[in-house]
Amino acid sequence: METIVNLLNRMPVEVVAGGLFAFCCLSILFLLTMYGEPGLYLYIGVAVVAANIKVLKVVKFPLFPEPIALGTVLFSSTYLATDILCEYYGPQSARRGVMLGFCAAVLMTVFMMFTLGFNPNGGFGEMHGHLLAIFSPSLALLFSGMISYLCSQYYDVWCYQAIRKLTQGKFLWLRNNGAMLMSSLIDSTIFSTLAWIVFAKDPLPWKTVALSYILGTYLLRITVTILQTPIIYWAKYYVKK
Repeated sequence: METIVNLLNRMPVEVVAGGLFAFCCLSILFLLTMYGEPGLYLYIGVAVVAANIKVLKVVKFPLFPEPIALGTVLFSSTYLATDILCEYYGPQSARRGVMLGFCAAVLMTVFMMFTLGFNPNGGFGEMHGHLLAIFSPSLALLFSGMISYLCSQYYDVWCYQAIRKLTQGKFLWLRNNGAMLMSSLIDSTIFSTLAWIVFAKDPLPWKTVALSYILGTYLLRITVTILQTPIIYWAKYYVKK
Protein backbone atom coordinates (compact mmCIF):
# COMPACT_ATOMS: atom_id res chain seq x y z
CA MET A 1 0.00 0.00 0.00
CA GLU A 2 2.79 2.44 0.91
CA THR A 3 4.50 1.78 -2.43
CA ILE A 4 1.33 2.58 -4.36
CA VAL A 5 0.77 5.75 -2.32
CA ASN A 6 4.33 6.92 -2.98
CA LEU A 7 3.89 6.24 -6.69
CA LEU A 8 0.66 8.25 -6.77
CA ASN A 9 2.29 11.10 -4.81
CA ARG A 10 4.83 11.51 -7.60
CA MET A 11 2.13 11.85 -10.26
CA PRO A 12 0.42 15.13 -11.23
CA VAL A 13 -2.74 15.71 -9.22
CA GLU A 14 -4.86 15.72 -12.41
CA VAL A 15 -3.64 12.21 -13.27
CA VAL A 16 -4.55 10.90 -9.80
CA ALA A 17 -7.98 12.55 -10.02
CA GLY A 18 -8.49 11.03 -13.48
CA GLY A 19 -7.55 7.61 -12.16
CA LEU A 20 -10.02 7.96 -9.31
CA PHE A 21 -12.74 9.06 -11.72
CA ALA A 22 -12.12 6.05 -13.99
CA PHE A 23 -12.10 3.68 -11.02
CA CYS A 24 -15.43 5.10 -9.75
CA CYS A 25 -17.10 4.65 -13.14
CA LEU A 26 -15.73 1.13 -13.60
CA SER A 27 -16.78 0.17 -10.06
CA ILE A 28 -20.33 1.34 -10.70
CA LEU A 29 -20.57 -0.64 -13.94
CA PHE A 30 -18.96 -3.72 -12.37
CA LEU A 31 -21.30 -3.75 -9.36
CA LEU A 32 -24.27 -3.06 -11.64
CA THR A 33 -23.28 -6.01 -13.84
CA MET A 34 -22.65 -8.42 -10.97
CA TYR A 35 -25.39 -7.49 -8.50
CA GLY A 36 -27.75 -5.05 -10.20
CA GLU A 37 -29.71 -2.78 -7.89
CA PRO A 38 -28.07 -4.01 -4.61
CA GLY A 39 -24.65 -3.42 -6.14
CA LEU A 40 -25.41 0.27 -6.58
CA TYR A 41 -26.71 0.45 -3.00
CA LEU A 42 -23.37 -0.94 -1.86
CA TYR A 43 -21.45 1.59 -3.94
CA ILE A 44 -23.46 4.56 -2.65
CA GLY A 45 -22.97 3.54 0.99
CA VAL A 46 -19.21 3.04 0.70
CA ALA A 47 -18.71 6.17 -1.43
CA VAL A 48 -20.63 8.41 0.98
CA VAL A 49 -18.58 7.18 3.96
CA ALA A 50 -15.27 7.54 2.11
CA ALA A 51 -16.14 10.99 0.72
CA ASN A 52 -16.91 12.28 4.23
CA ILE A 53 -13.39 11.26 5.26
CA LYS A 54 -11.67 12.55 2.11
CA VAL A 55 -13.19 16.02 2.56
CA LEU A 56 -10.74 16.62 5.43
CA LYS A 57 -7.87 16.83 2.92
CA VAL A 58 -7.40 19.87 0.69
CA VAL A 59 -5.32 19.78 -2.51
CA LYS A 60 -4.24 22.48 -4.97
CA PHE A 61 -5.32 21.88 -8.57
CA PRO A 62 -3.39 23.97 -11.14
CA LEU A 63 -6.56 24.95 -13.03
CA PHE A 64 -8.29 26.38 -9.95
CA PRO A 65 -7.24 29.54 -8.07
CA GLU A 66 -7.86 28.11 -4.59
CA PRO A 67 -7.17 24.67 -3.01
CA ILE A 68 -10.10 22.26 -3.27
CA ALA A 69 -11.39 19.84 -0.65
CA LEU A 70 -11.14 16.23 -1.78
CA GLY A 71 -14.12 13.92 -1.91
CA THR A 72 -15.65 15.87 -4.80
CA VAL A 73 -15.04 13.26 -7.49
CA LEU A 74 -16.09 10.36 -5.27
CA PHE A 75 -19.18 12.09 -3.92
CA SER A 76 -20.22 13.24 -7.41
CA SER A 77 -20.19 9.62 -8.52
CA THR A 78 -22.99 8.86 -6.03
CA TYR A 79 -25.27 11.09 -8.10
CA LEU A 80 -24.44 8.98 -11.14
CA ALA A 81 -25.35 5.83 -9.21
CA THR A 82 -28.60 7.45 -8.03
CA ASP A 83 -29.50 8.53 -11.57
CA ILE A 84 -28.84 5.02 -12.90
CA LEU A 85 -31.17 3.65 -10.22
CA CYS A 86 -33.78 6.26 -11.12
CA GLU A 87 -33.48 5.59 -14.86
CA TYR A 88 -33.48 1.79 -14.89
CA TYR A 89 -35.06 0.78 -11.56
CA GLY A 90 -37.37 3.70 -10.76
CA PRO A 91 -37.38 6.71 -8.41
CA GLN A 92 -38.32 4.59 -5.39
CA SER A 93 -35.11 2.58 -5.79
CA ALA A 94 -33.12 5.82 -6.12
CA ARG A 95 -34.59 7.19 -2.89
CA ARG A 96 -33.85 3.87 -1.18
CA GLY A 97 -30.23 4.21 -2.27
CA VAL A 98 -30.09 7.72 -0.82
CA MET A 99 -31.36 6.52 2.56
CA LEU A 100 -28.96 3.58 2.61
CA GLY A 101 -26.09 5.99 2.00
CA PHE A 102 -27.35 8.12 4.88
CA CYS A 103 -27.55 5.08 7.19
CA ALA A 104 -24.02 4.00 6.19
CA ALA A 105 -22.58 7.39 7.18
CA VAL A 106 -24.41 7.43 10.50
CA LEU A 107 -23.36 3.87 11.36
CA MET A 108 -19.73 4.59 10.50
CA THR A 109 -19.74 7.63 12.76
CA VAL A 110 -21.24 5.70 15.69
CA PHE A 111 -18.83 2.78 15.21
CA MET A 112 -15.83 5.13 15.26
CA MET A 113 -17.20 7.00 18.27
CA PHE A 114 -17.16 3.76 20.26
CA THR A 115 -13.71 2.93 18.86
CA LEU A 116 -12.32 6.25 20.08
CA GLY A 117 -14.10 5.74 23.38
CA PHE A 118 -11.73 2.92 24.37
CA ASN A 119 -8.90 4.19 26.56
CA PRO A 120 -5.63 3.80 24.56
CA ASN A 121 -3.68 1.88 27.24
CA GLY A 122 -0.68 -0.33 26.56
CA GLY A 123 1.41 2.08 24.50
CA PHE A 124 -0.92 2.42 21.52
CA GLY A 125 -1.65 6.10 22.05
CA GLU A 126 -0.05 7.10 18.75
CA MET A 127 -2.56 5.10 16.71
CA HIS A 128 -5.38 6.48 18.87
CA GLY A 129 -4.17 9.97 18.01
CA HIS A 130 -4.22 9.21 14.30
CA LEU A 131 -7.79 7.93 14.49
CA LEU A 132 -8.81 10.90 16.63
CA ALA A 133 -7.41 13.34 14.08
CA ILE A 134 -9.45 11.73 11.31
CA PHE A 135 -12.73 10.96 13.02
CA SER A 136 -13.07 13.53 15.81
CA PRO A 137 -14.27 16.25 13.39
CA SER A 138 -16.84 13.88 11.94
CA LEU A 139 -19.72 14.94 14.22
CA ALA A 140 -19.87 18.47 12.78
CA LEU A 141 -19.14 17.14 9.32
CA LEU A 142 -21.79 14.46 9.76
CA PHE A 143 -24.54 17.00 10.42
CA SER A 144 -23.35 19.22 7.59
CA GLY A 145 -22.81 16.36 5.17
CA MET A 146 -26.02 14.53 5.90
CA ILE A 147 -28.21 17.64 5.72
CA SER A 148 -26.68 18.63 2.38
CA TYR A 149 -26.66 15.00 1.21
CA LEU A 150 -30.36 14.41 1.86
CA CYS A 151 -31.45 17.79 0.45
CA SER A 152 -29.37 17.51 -2.72
CA GLN A 153 -29.95 13.81 -3.40
CA TYR A 154 -33.72 13.97 -2.93
CA TYR A 155 -33.76 17.05 -5.13
CA ASP A 156 -31.69 15.15 -7.71
CA VAL A 157 -34.27 12.35 -7.89
CA TRP A 158 -37.16 14.84 -8.10
CA CYS A 159 -35.43 16.99 -10.73
CA TYR A 160 -34.46 13.93 -12.78
CA GLN A 161 -38.07 12.73 -12.88
CA ALA A 162 -39.38 16.23 -13.59
CA ILE A 163 -37.10 16.67 -16.61
CA ARG A 164 -37.97 13.16 -17.77
CA LYS A 165 -41.70 13.93 -17.72
CA LEU A 166 -41.17 17.34 -19.30
CA THR A 167 -39.22 15.84 -22.21
CA GLN A 168 -41.48 12.76 -22.43
CA GLY A 169 -38.62 10.38 -21.73
CA LYS A 170 -36.31 11.85 -24.38
CA PHE A 171 -32.88 13.46 -23.98
CA LEU A 172 -31.32 11.23 -21.34
CA TRP A 173 -28.22 13.45 -21.31
CA LEU A 174 -30.36 16.48 -20.41
CA ARG A 175 -32.03 14.99 -17.35
CA ASN A 176 -28.80 13.39 -16.21
CA ASN A 177 -26.70 16.56 -16.49
CA GLY A 178 -29.46 18.96 -15.50
CA ALA A 179 -30.35 17.12 -12.31
CA MET A 180 -26.74 16.50 -11.29
CA LEU A 181 -25.58 20.08 -11.91
CA MET A 182 -28.41 21.60 -9.88
CA SER A 183 -28.19 19.11 -7.03
CA SER A 184 -24.39 19.44 -6.89
CA LEU A 185 -24.67 23.21 -6.45
CA ILE A 186 -27.20 22.70 -3.65
CA ASP A 187 -24.94 20.17 -1.95
CA SER A 188 -21.78 22.31 -2.20
CA THR A 189 -23.54 25.42 -0.89
CA ILE A 190 -25.31 23.79 2.05
CA PHE A 191 -22.39 21.60 3.15
CA SER A 192 -19.72 24.29 2.88
CA THR A 193 -21.83 26.89 4.69
CA LEU A 194 -22.70 24.55 7.56
CA ALA A 195 -19.34 22.74 7.88
CA TRP A 196 -16.91 25.64 7.59
CA ILE A 197 -18.98 28.54 8.98
CA VAL A 198 -22.05 27.55 11.01
CA PHE A 199 -20.75 24.44 12.85
CA ALA A 200 -17.02 25.23 12.67
CA LYS A 201 -15.13 25.99 15.90
CA ASP A 202 -13.00 28.46 13.95
CA PRO A 203 -15.21 29.67 11.09
CA LEU A 204 -13.46 30.35 7.82
CA PRO A 205 -13.91 33.66 5.99
CA TRP A 206 -16.90 33.61 3.69
CA LYS A 207 -14.69 34.49 0.69
CA THR A 208 -12.51 31.42 1.31
CA VAL A 209 -15.55 29.18 1.69
CA ALA A 210 -17.15 30.57 -1.47
CA LEU A 211 -14.01 30.26 -3.63
CA SER A 212 -12.45 27.05 -2.27
CA TYR A 213 -15.36 24.97 -1.05
CA ILE A 214 -18.38 26.11 -3.08
CA LEU A 215 -17.19 27.55 -6.39
CA GLY A 216 -13.99 25.48 -6.57
CA THR A 217 -15.67 22.15 -5.91
CA TYR A 218 -18.63 23.05 -8.10
CA LEU A 219 -16.43 23.78 -11.12
CA LEU A 220 -14.81 20.40 -10.59
CA ARG A 221 -18.25 18.79 -10.27
CA ILE A 222 -19.32 20.34 -13.58
CA THR A 223 -16.34 18.67 -15.23
CA VAL A 224 -17.04 15.33 -13.55
CA THR A 225 -20.75 15.49 -14.43
CA ILE A 226 -20.05 16.07 -18.12
CA LEU A 227 -17.47 13.27 -18.25
CA GLN A 228 -19.90 10.87 -16.53
CA THR A 229 -22.60 11.34 -19.18
CA PRO A 230 -21.63 8.34 -21.38
CA ILE A 231 -21.72 6.03 -18.34
CA ILE A 232 -25.49 6.34 -17.85
CA TYR A 233 -25.95 5.38 -21.53
CA TRP A 234 -23.61 2.40 -21.22
CA ALA A 235 -25.31 1.31 -18.00
CA LYS A 236 -28.34 -0.03 -19.87
CA TYR A 237 -26.12 -2.77 -21.32
CA TYR A 238 -25.00 -3.79 -17.82
CA VAL A 239 -28.32 -3.67 -15.98
CA LYS A 240 -28.92 -7.00 -14.28
CA LYS A 241 -32.34 -8.11 -15.45
